[in-house]
Amino acid sequence: MRYISTRGQAPALNFEDVVLTGMASDGGLYVPERVPQLSRDELAAMAGLSYAEIAFRVMKPFVGGEIDDATFRDIVHDAYATFSHEAVVPLNQLDSNHFLLELFHGPTLAFKDVALQLLGRILDHFLIKRGERAVIMGATSGDTGSAAIEGCRHCDNLDIFILHPHNRVSEVQRRQMTSVLADNVFNIAIEGNFDDAQAMVKASFADQAFLDGTRLVAVNSINWARIMAQIVYYVAAGVALGAPHREVSFCVPSANFGNVFAGYMAYQMGLPVKQFVIATNANDILHRTLADNDFAKRELEATLAPSMDIVVSSNFERLLFDAYQRDGEAVCALLERFQHEPAALAEAPLARLREKFASHSVDDATILEAIREAHHRTKELLDPHTATGYRAAEVCRADAATPMITLATAHPAKFADAVVKAGFPGVPLPSHMDDLLEREERYTVLPAELAVVQAFVAEHRRTPAA
Repeated sequence: MRYISTRGQAPALNFEDVVLTGMASDGGLYVPERVPQLSRDELAAMAGLSYAEIAFRVMKPFVGGEIDDATFRDIVHDAYATFSHEAVVPLNQLDSNHFLLELFHGPTLAFKDVALQLLGRILDHFLIKRGERAVIMGATSGDTGSAAIEGCRHCDNLDIFILHPHNRVSEVQRRQMTSVLADNVFNIAIEGNFDDAQAMVKASFADQAFLDGTRLVAVNSINWARIMAQIVYYVAAGVALGAPHREVSFCVPSANFGNVFAGYMAYQMGLPVKQFVIATNANDILHRTLADNDFAKRELEATLAPSMDIVVSSNFERLLFDAYQRDGEAVCALLERFQHEPAALAEAPLARLREKFASHSVDDATILEAIREAHHRTKELLDPHTATGYRAAEVCRADAATPMITLATAHPAKFADAVVKAGFPGVPLPSHMDDLLEREERYTVLPAELAVVQAFVAEHRRTPAA
Protein backbone atom coordinates (compact mmCIF):
# COMPACT_ATOMS: atom_id res chain seq x y z
CA MET A 1 0.00 0.00 0.00
CA ARG A 2 1.35 3.41 -1.04
CA TYR A 3 0.09 6.85 -0.05
CA ILE A 4 0.02 9.99 -2.20
CA SER A 5 -0.43 13.68 -1.39
CA THR A 6 -3.63 15.58 -2.10
CA ARG A 7 -1.49 18.25 -3.76
CA GLY A 8 0.39 15.88 -6.03
CA GLN A 9 3.94 17.15 -5.51
CA ALA A 10 5.23 14.97 -2.64
CA PRO A 11 6.78 11.51 -2.94
CA ALA A 12 4.56 8.48 -2.40
CA LEU A 13 5.18 6.74 0.93
CA ASN A 14 4.51 3.38 2.52
CA PHE A 15 2.44 3.02 5.71
CA GLU A 16 5.35 3.25 8.14
CA ASP A 17 6.68 6.42 6.55
CA VAL A 18 3.28 8.04 6.22
CA VAL A 19 2.52 7.49 9.93
CA LEU A 20 5.88 8.97 10.95
CA THR A 21 5.64 11.85 8.45
CA GLY A 22 2.11 13.17 9.01
CA MET A 23 1.75 16.06 6.58
CA ALA A 24 3.15 15.77 3.08
CA SER A 25 6.15 17.89 2.11
CA ASP A 26 4.04 19.83 -0.43
CA GLY A 27 1.59 20.92 2.28
CA GLY A 28 -0.99 18.30 1.34
CA LEU A 29 -2.43 15.34 3.23
CA TYR A 30 -1.72 11.72 2.47
CA VAL A 31 -4.41 9.39 1.15
CA PRO A 32 -4.16 5.81 -0.13
CA GLU A 33 -3.07 5.50 -3.74
CA ARG A 34 -5.91 3.02 -4.12
CA VAL A 35 -8.75 2.28 -1.72
CA PRO A 36 -8.86 -1.37 -0.58
CA GLN A 37 -12.18 -3.08 -1.11
CA LEU A 38 -14.35 -5.11 1.26
CA SER A 39 -16.57 -7.56 -0.60
CA ARG A 40 -20.14 -8.26 0.44
CA ASP A 41 -19.02 -11.65 1.74
CA GLU A 42 -16.22 -10.08 3.78
CA LEU A 43 -18.61 -7.55 5.30
CA ALA A 44 -21.21 -10.19 6.07
CA ALA A 45 -18.56 -12.36 7.75
CA MET A 46 -17.87 -9.57 10.27
CA ALA A 47 -21.32 -9.91 11.86
CA GLY A 48 -20.92 -11.00 15.47
CA LEU A 49 -17.15 -10.53 15.61
CA SER A 50 -15.46 -8.55 18.37
CA TYR A 51 -14.65 -4.92 17.66
CA ALA A 52 -10.91 -5.64 17.80
CA GLU A 53 -11.22 -8.40 15.21
CA ILE A 54 -13.27 -6.19 12.87
CA ALA A 55 -10.63 -3.49 13.36
CA PHE A 56 -7.82 -5.88 12.42
CA ARG A 57 -9.62 -6.98 9.25
CA VAL A 58 -10.57 -3.46 8.12
CA MET A 59 -7.16 -1.89 8.79
CA LYS A 60 -4.87 -4.71 7.64
CA PRO A 61 -4.87 -3.65 3.94
CA PHE A 62 -3.86 -0.08 4.88
CA VAL A 63 -0.88 -1.35 6.89
CA GLY A 64 0.32 -3.14 3.77
CA GLY A 65 2.53 -5.64 5.57
CA GLU A 66 4.58 -2.95 7.37
CA ILE A 67 3.63 -4.65 10.66
CA ASP A 68 3.37 -8.43 10.72
CA ASP A 69 -0.13 -9.78 11.30
CA ALA A 70 0.50 -11.26 14.74
CA THR A 71 2.06 -8.04 16.06
CA PHE A 72 -0.60 -5.84 14.51
CA ARG A 73 -3.39 -7.99 15.95
CA ASP A 74 -1.79 -7.66 19.40
CA ILE A 75 -1.50 -3.87 19.02
CA VAL A 76 -5.17 -3.61 18.05
CA HIS A 77 -6.36 -5.82 20.91
CA ASP A 78 -4.25 -3.91 23.44
CA ALA A 79 -5.61 -0.55 22.20
CA TYR A 80 -9.25 -1.49 22.61
CA ALA A 81 -8.79 -3.33 25.89
CA THR A 82 -8.53 0.18 27.41
CA PHE A 83 -12.24 0.87 26.76
CA SER A 84 -14.82 0.52 29.54
CA HIS A 85 -17.53 -1.11 27.40
CA GLU A 86 -17.02 -4.61 26.06
CA ALA A 87 -18.49 -3.57 22.69
CA VAL A 88 -15.96 -0.66 22.60
CA VAL A 89 -18.39 1.52 20.56
CA PRO A 90 -21.92 0.29 21.43
CA LEU A 91 -25.04 1.21 19.48
CA ASN A 92 -27.86 2.72 21.51
CA GLN A 93 -31.33 2.74 19.93
CA LEU A 94 -33.16 6.06 20.29
CA ASP A 95 -36.35 5.28 18.36
CA SER A 96 -37.56 2.85 15.74
CA ASN A 97 -34.69 3.55 13.34
CA HIS A 98 -32.39 6.19 14.87
CA PHE A 99 -29.31 4.99 16.75
CA LEU A 100 -26.50 6.59 18.73
CA LEU A 101 -23.03 5.19 18.12
CA GLU A 102 -21.41 5.78 21.51
CA LEU A 103 -17.77 6.65 20.89
CA PHE A 104 -17.01 7.91 24.39
CA HIS A 105 -16.14 4.77 26.35
CA GLY A 106 -12.38 5.27 26.05
CA PRO A 107 -10.04 6.67 28.73
CA THR A 108 -10.79 10.36 28.02
CA LEU A 109 -14.53 10.02 27.23
CA ALA A 110 -14.34 11.20 23.61
CA PHE A 111 -14.22 9.63 20.16
CA LYS A 112 -10.58 10.62 19.70
CA ASP A 113 -9.60 7.72 21.98
CA VAL A 114 -10.65 5.23 19.30
CA ALA A 115 -7.81 6.37 17.05
CA LEU A 116 -5.26 7.63 19.52
CA GLN A 117 -5.09 4.55 21.72
CA LEU A 118 -4.05 2.77 18.55
CA LEU A 119 -1.80 5.46 17.09
CA GLY A 120 0.36 5.74 20.21
CA ARG A 121 1.09 2.03 20.07
CA ILE A 122 1.83 2.10 16.34
CA LEU A 123 4.21 5.04 16.75
CA ASP A 124 6.05 3.32 19.58
CA HIS A 125 6.36 0.15 17.49
CA PHE A 126 7.93 1.96 14.55
CA LEU A 127 10.23 4.15 16.66
CA ILE A 128 11.55 1.16 18.61
CA LYS A 129 12.12 -0.64 15.33
CA ARG A 130 14.13 2.32 14.02
CA GLY A 131 15.90 3.15 17.27
CA GLU A 132 14.58 6.72 17.08
CA ARG A 133 12.99 9.31 19.35
CA ALA A 134 10.39 11.77 18.11
CA VAL A 135 8.46 14.86 19.13
CA ILE A 136 4.68 14.97 18.90
CA MET A 137 3.30 18.44 18.27
CA GLY A 138 -0.46 18.75 18.06
CA ALA A 139 -3.23 21.32 18.21
CA THR A 140 -6.53 20.61 19.91
CA SER A 141 -9.90 22.29 20.23
CA GLY A 142 -10.47 20.16 23.31
CA ASP A 143 -10.57 16.40 22.83
CA THR A 144 -7.62 15.45 20.63
CA GLY A 145 -5.12 16.73 23.19
CA SER A 146 -6.20 14.62 26.13
CA ALA A 147 -6.68 11.55 23.93
CA ALA A 148 -3.20 12.00 22.42
CA ILE A 149 -1.64 12.42 25.83
CA GLU A 150 -3.44 9.37 27.19
CA GLY A 151 -2.48 7.33 24.14
CA CYS A 152 1.20 8.35 24.14
CA ARG A 153 2.14 9.22 27.74
CA HIS A 154 3.70 5.78 28.32
CA CYS A 155 5.70 5.81 25.07
CA ASP A 156 9.39 6.01 25.98
CA ASN A 157 10.37 7.28 22.55
CA LEU A 158 8.01 10.26 22.37
CA ASP A 159 7.83 13.78 23.82
CA ILE A 160 4.36 15.30 23.55
CA PHE A 161 3.59 19.01 23.09
CA ILE A 162 -0.12 19.85 22.85
CA LEU A 163 -1.38 23.35 21.99
CA HIS A 164 -4.88 24.35 23.10
CA PRO A 165 -6.62 27.76 22.89
CA HIS A 166 -6.31 29.44 26.29
CA ASN A 167 -9.68 29.72 28.10
CA ARG A 168 -11.52 28.26 25.09
CA VAL A 169 -11.88 24.63 26.13
CA SER A 170 -14.08 23.26 28.90
CA GLU A 171 -12.59 22.85 32.37
CA VAL A 172 -12.85 19.08 32.15
CA GLN A 173 -11.14 19.07 28.75
CA ARG A 174 -8.34 21.28 30.03
CA ARG A 175 -7.74 19.32 33.21
CA GLN A 176 -7.69 16.00 31.37
CA MET A 177 -4.63 17.38 29.57
CA THR A 178 -2.94 19.54 32.18
CA SER A 179 -3.22 17.14 35.12
CA VAL A 180 -0.99 14.59 33.38
CA LEU A 181 2.37 15.36 34.98
CA ALA A 182 4.52 12.86 33.07
CA ASP A 183 8.04 13.98 32.16
CA ASN A 184 7.33 13.67 28.43
CA VAL A 185 4.06 15.66 28.42
CA PHE A 186 3.91 19.43 27.83
CA ASN A 187 0.72 21.47 27.56
CA ILE A 188 0.81 24.90 25.91
CA ALA A 189 -2.14 27.28 26.25
CA ILE A 190 -2.08 29.56 23.21
CA GLU A 191 -3.37 33.13 23.53
CA GLY A 192 -5.53 32.71 20.44
CA ASN A 193 -8.00 30.26 18.95
CA PHE A 194 -7.72 26.71 17.63
CA ASP A 195 -6.96 27.84 14.10
CA ASP A 196 -3.98 29.85 15.39
CA ALA A 197 -2.69 26.74 17.16
CA GLN A 198 -3.27 24.52 14.14
CA ALA A 199 -1.55 27.00 11.81
CA MET A 200 1.57 26.92 14.01
CA VAL A 201 1.60 23.13 14.03
CA LYS A 202 1.31 23.06 10.23
CA ALA A 203 4.09 25.63 9.88
CA SER A 204 6.29 23.56 12.17
CA PHE A 205 5.79 20.49 10.01
CA ALA A 206 6.60 22.48 6.90
CA ASP A 207 9.95 23.59 8.35
CA GLN A 208 11.34 21.35 11.11
CA ALA A 209 14.78 22.94 11.34
CA PHE A 210 14.03 24.18 14.88
CA LEU A 211 14.31 20.56 16.12
CA ASP A 212 17.84 20.01 14.76
CA GLY A 213 17.04 16.68 13.15
CA THR A 214 14.62 15.18 15.67
CA ARG A 215 11.57 13.76 13.90
CA LEU A 216 8.30 15.68 14.32
CA VAL A 217 5.22 13.44 14.38
CA ALA A 218 1.57 14.41 13.91
CA VAL A 219 -1.26 13.07 16.06
CA ASN A 220 -3.90 15.40 14.69
CA SER A 221 -6.17 13.92 12.06
CA ILE A 222 -3.72 14.99 9.37
CA ASN A 223 -2.04 11.67 10.31
CA TRP A 224 -3.50 8.96 8.09
CA ALA A 225 -3.49 6.38 10.91
CA ARG A 226 -6.12 8.50 12.72
CA ILE A 227 -8.45 8.25 9.73
CA MET A 228 -7.71 4.55 9.27
CA ALA A 229 -8.71 3.72 12.84
CA GLN A 230 -11.96 5.68 12.58
CA ILE A 231 -13.08 3.82 9.45
CA VAL A 232 -13.57 0.77 11.64
CA TYR A 233 -16.51 1.97 13.71
CA TYR A 234 -18.49 2.90 10.61
CA VAL A 235 -18.03 -0.63 9.31
CA ALA A 236 -18.80 -2.21 12.70
CA ALA A 237 -21.98 -0.14 13.15
CA GLY A 238 -23.14 -0.74 9.58
CA VAL A 239 -22.67 -4.49 9.85
CA ALA A 240 -24.48 -4.56 13.21
CA LEU A 241 -27.52 -2.94 11.56
CA GLY A 242 -27.69 -5.21 8.54
CA ALA A 243 -24.98 -4.23 6.07
CA PRO A 244 -24.16 -5.33 3.46
CA HIS A 245 -27.74 -6.48 2.98
CA ARG A 246 -29.14 -2.99 3.48
CA GLU A 247 -27.93 0.61 3.42
CA VAL A 248 -27.33 2.73 6.50
CA SER A 249 -26.92 6.48 6.97
CA PHE A 250 -24.66 8.44 9.32
CA CYS A 251 -24.87 11.86 10.94
CA VAL A 252 -21.55 13.24 12.15
CA PRO A 253 -20.90 16.29 14.35
CA SER A 254 -18.18 17.91 12.28
CA ALA A 255 -15.40 20.45 12.52
CA ASN A 256 -12.01 19.34 11.21
CA PHE A 257 -13.74 16.75 8.96
CA GLY A 258 -11.55 13.77 9.82
CA ASN A 259 -14.44 11.84 11.37
CA VAL A 260 -16.72 12.31 8.36
CA PHE A 261 -13.94 11.49 5.94
CA ALA A 262 -13.35 8.19 7.72
CA GLY A 263 -17.00 7.35 7.10
CA TYR A 264 -16.61 8.29 3.46
CA MET A 265 -13.63 5.93 3.24
CA ALA A 266 -15.76 3.12 4.69
CA TYR A 267 -18.26 3.84 1.92
CA GLN A 268 -15.50 3.82 -0.69
CA MET A 269 -14.33 0.45 0.64
CA GLY A 270 -17.77 -1.04 0.04
CA LEU A 271 -19.99 -0.28 3.04
CA PRO A 272 -23.45 0.54 1.61
CA VAL A 273 -24.16 4.09 2.84
CA LYS A 274 -27.18 6.00 1.63
CA GLN A 275 -26.36 9.37 3.14
CA PHE A 276 -23.86 11.28 5.26
CA VAL A 277 -25.23 14.23 7.24
CA ILE A 278 -22.69 16.82 8.32
CA ALA A 279 -23.73 18.61 11.51
CA THR A 280 -22.05 21.89 12.41
CA ASN A 281 -22.44 24.59 15.03
CA ALA A 282 -22.33 28.32 14.22
CA ASN A 283 -18.85 27.82 12.73
CA ASP A 284 -20.47 26.45 9.64
CA ILE A 285 -18.00 26.50 6.75
CA LEU A 286 -18.80 22.89 5.86
CA HIS A 287 -22.54 23.54 5.78
CA ARG A 288 -22.13 26.81 3.84
CA THR A 289 -19.93 25.09 1.28
CA LEU A 290 -22.37 22.26 0.64
CA ALA A 291 -25.55 24.34 0.81
CA ASP A 292 -24.47 27.58 -0.88
CA ASN A 293 -20.99 26.94 -2.33
CA ASP A 294 -19.68 29.52 0.13
CA PHE A 295 -16.18 28.24 0.76
CA ALA A 296 -14.90 31.25 2.67
CA LYS A 297 -13.42 31.96 6.08
CA ARG A 298 -15.47 33.79 8.68
CA GLU A 299 -14.58 35.04 12.13
CA LEU A 300 -14.56 32.21 14.65
CA GLU A 301 -17.49 32.19 17.06
CA ALA A 302 -17.16 30.70 20.54
CA THR A 303 -20.05 28.26 21.09
CA LEU A 304 -21.40 25.71 23.55
CA ALA A 305 -19.80 23.01 21.39
CA PRO A 306 -16.15 24.18 21.63
CA SER A 307 -14.56 21.13 19.99
CA MET A 308 -16.31 22.24 16.79
CA ASP A 309 -15.13 25.85 17.01
CA ILE A 310 -12.92 25.69 13.94
CA VAL A 311 -12.75 27.99 10.91
CA VAL A 312 -10.53 25.89 8.62
CA SER A 313 -11.43 22.18 8.31
CA SER A 314 -8.12 20.54 7.43
CA ASN A 315 -9.42 17.14 6.40
CA PHE A 316 -11.92 18.61 3.98
CA GLU A 317 -8.93 18.71 1.62
CA ARG A 318 -8.98 14.92 1.45
CA LEU A 319 -12.61 14.91 0.29
CA LEU A 320 -11.94 17.74 -2.17
CA PHE A 321 -9.15 15.63 -3.68
CA ASP A 322 -11.71 12.93 -4.41
CA ALA A 323 -14.36 15.40 -5.58
CA TYR A 324 -11.85 16.91 -8.01
CA GLN A 325 -11.11 13.37 -9.25
CA ARG A 326 -7.65 13.35 -7.67
CA ASP A 327 -6.45 16.46 -9.47
CA GLY A 328 -3.88 17.70 -6.95
CA GLU A 329 -3.11 20.82 -8.95
CA ALA A 330 -6.77 21.91 -8.92
CA VAL A 331 -7.07 21.26 -5.16
CA CYS A 332 -3.89 23.23 -4.50
CA ALA A 333 -5.17 26.18 -6.56
CA LEU A 334 -8.54 26.16 -4.74
CA LEU A 335 -6.92 26.11 -1.31
CA GLU A 336 -4.50 28.86 -2.28
CA ARG A 337 -7.46 31.08 -3.23
CA PHE A 338 -9.22 30.13 0.00
CA GLN A 339 -6.28 31.45 2.06
CA HIS A 340 -6.60 34.95 0.61
CA GLU A 341 -10.18 35.50 -0.57
CA PRO A 342 -13.66 33.92 -0.58
CA ALA A 343 -13.62 30.86 -2.79
CA ALA A 344 -16.12 28.52 -4.43
CA LEU A 345 -15.92 24.96 -5.64
CA ALA A 346 -16.19 24.15 -9.33
CA GLU A 347 -19.64 22.98 -10.37
CA ALA A 348 -18.84 19.32 -11.08
CA PRO A 349 -16.97 18.60 -7.81
CA LEU A 350 -19.72 20.29 -5.79
CA ALA A 351 -22.35 18.19 -7.54
CA ARG A 352 -20.39 15.03 -6.67
CA LEU A 353 -20.34 16.00 -3.00
CA ARG A 354 -24.05 16.72 -2.91
CA GLU A 355 -24.83 13.23 -4.21
CA LYS A 356 -23.82 11.68 -0.90
CA PHE A 357 -23.63 14.52 1.65
CA ALA A 358 -26.27 16.70 3.31
CA SER A 359 -25.62 19.26 6.04
CA HIS A 360 -27.25 21.32 8.77
CA SER A 361 -26.02 24.08 11.10
CA VAL A 362 -27.33 24.96 14.55
CA ASP A 363 -26.77 27.87 16.92
CA ASP A 364 -26.33 27.67 20.70
CA ALA A 365 -30.02 28.08 21.44
CA THR A 366 -30.81 25.15 19.17
CA ILE A 367 -28.11 23.03 20.83
CA LEU A 368 -29.79 23.54 24.20
CA GLU A 369 -33.19 22.85 22.70
CA ALA A 370 -31.85 19.63 21.12
CA ILE A 371 -30.41 18.44 24.45
CA ARG A 372 -33.80 18.95 26.11
CA GLU A 373 -35.73 17.42 23.22
CA ALA A 374 -33.53 14.32 23.04
CA HIS A 375 -33.84 13.72 26.76
CA HIS A 376 -37.62 14.18 26.68
CA ARG A 377 -38.04 11.77 23.78
CA THR A 378 -35.37 9.18 24.55
CA LYS A 379 -34.23 9.76 28.18
CA GLU A 380 -30.67 10.11 26.85
CA LEU A 381 -28.58 13.09 27.97
CA LEU A 382 -26.41 14.29 25.08
CA ASP A 383 -23.30 16.41 25.11
CA PRO A 384 -23.61 19.62 23.02
CA HIS A 385 -21.66 18.20 20.05
CA THR A 386 -23.79 15.07 19.84
CA ALA A 387 -26.86 17.30 20.18
CA THR A 388 -25.91 19.06 16.94
CA GLY A 389 -25.86 15.66 15.28
CA TYR A 390 -29.17 14.62 16.82
CA ARG A 391 -30.89 17.72 15.46
CA ALA A 392 -29.22 17.52 12.02
CA ALA A 393 -30.18 13.86 11.67
CA GLU A 394 -33.81 14.65 12.38
CA VAL A 395 -33.81 17.51 9.86
CA CYS A 396 -31.79 15.97 7.03
CA ARG A 397 -32.41 12.23 6.96
CA ALA A 398 -33.37 11.09 3.51
CA ASP A 399 -36.00 8.59 4.64
CA ALA A 400 -37.26 6.84 7.77
CA ALA A 401 -36.70 3.33 6.41
CA THR A 402 -32.89 3.58 6.33
CA PRO A 403 -31.24 3.25 9.77
CA MET A 404 -29.77 6.59 10.83
CA ILE A 405 -26.66 6.38 13.03
CA THR A 406 -25.72 9.58 14.85
CA LEU A 407 -22.20 9.60 16.23
CA ALA A 408 -22.08 10.43 19.95
CA THR A 409 -18.66 12.00 20.07
CA ALA A 410 -18.25 12.77 23.79
CA HIS A 411 -19.63 11.93 27.21
CA PRO A 412 -21.92 14.72 28.50
CA ALA A 413 -19.81 15.05 31.68
CA LYS A 414 -17.08 16.66 29.55
CA PHE A 415 -19.43 19.57 28.86
CA ALA A 416 -21.38 19.89 32.09
CA ASP A 417 -21.81 23.68 31.68
CA ALA A 418 -23.87 23.21 28.52
CA VAL A 419 -25.91 20.45 30.16
CA VAL A 420 -26.67 22.75 33.10
CA LYS A 421 -27.63 25.57 30.72
CA ALA A 422 -30.08 23.17 29.10
CA GLY A 423 -31.82 22.84 32.47
CA PHE A 424 -30.29 19.70 33.95
CA PRO A 425 -28.46 19.46 37.29
CA GLY A 426 -25.25 18.28 35.64
CA VAL A 427 -23.52 15.01 34.92
CA PRO A 428 -21.12 13.24 37.28
CA LEU A 429 -17.76 12.20 35.95
CA PRO A 430 -17.06 8.45 35.82
CA SER A 431 -15.45 7.01 38.95
CA HIS A 432 -11.92 6.96 37.48
CA MET A 433 -12.16 10.74 37.04
CA ASP A 434 -14.13 11.75 40.11
CA ASP A 435 -11.15 13.69 41.56
CA LEU A 436 -10.24 15.37 38.25
CA LEU A 437 -11.21 18.88 39.32
CA GLU A 438 -8.90 18.65 42.34
CA ARG A 439 -5.82 17.31 40.55
CA GLU A 440 -2.68 19.41 40.19
CA GLU A 441 -2.29 21.10 36.80
CA ARG A 442 0.78 21.97 34.77
CA TYR A 443 0.74 24.08 31.62
CA THR A 444 2.42 27.09 30.05
CA VAL A 445 0.62 30.09 28.55
CA LEU A 446 2.34 31.38 25.40
CA PRO A 447 1.46 34.01 22.79
CA ALA A 448 0.29 32.82 19.38
CA GLU A 449 3.75 33.40 17.92
CA LEU A 450 5.43 30.62 15.98
CA ALA A 451 8.98 31.46 17.02
CA VAL A 452 8.07 31.50 20.72
CA VAL A 453 6.26 28.17 20.55
CA GLN A 454 9.01 26.49 18.55
CA ALA A 455 11.66 27.75 20.99
CA PHE A 456 9.69 26.25 23.88
CA VAL A 457 9.42 22.89 22.13
CA ALA A 458 13.12 22.85 21.22
CA GLU A 459 14.15 23.73 24.78
CA HIS A 460 11.96 21.21 26.59
CA ARG A 461 12.21 18.11 24.37
CA ARG A 462 14.39 15.38 25.74
CA THR A 463 17.73 14.79 24.03
CA PRO A 464 17.51 12.15 21.31
CA ALA A 465 19.18 8.84 22.04
CA ALA A 466 22.71 8.54 20.69
